[in-house]
Amino acid sequence: MADVIIYTTEWCPYCTRAKKLLDNKKVKYTEINVSKPAVRAKMVALTGGTTVPQLLINDKATGGCDELYALERSGKLDKLLEK
Repeated sequence: MADVIIYTTEWCPYCTRAKKLLDNKKVKYTEINVSKPAVRAKMVALTGGTTVPQLLINDKATGGCDELYALERSGKLDKLLEK
């Protein structure tokens, strides 16, 4: 199974939606809350994204919620999660 990290905030509906998709697929992931500026800065440095959620799958930045669902619709998400 892939190593998945999701950067989130508590009040973000897109974070909830992204985690729901991962949960439905029974994907184990590490959730990192970016409420602290230093943690958010690390997220930006790793992913290039400034909004949440931001996902890393096997250390590769894959974008946010919209990109995650686009990967699912295209059939590419399962392949990414296999590794």
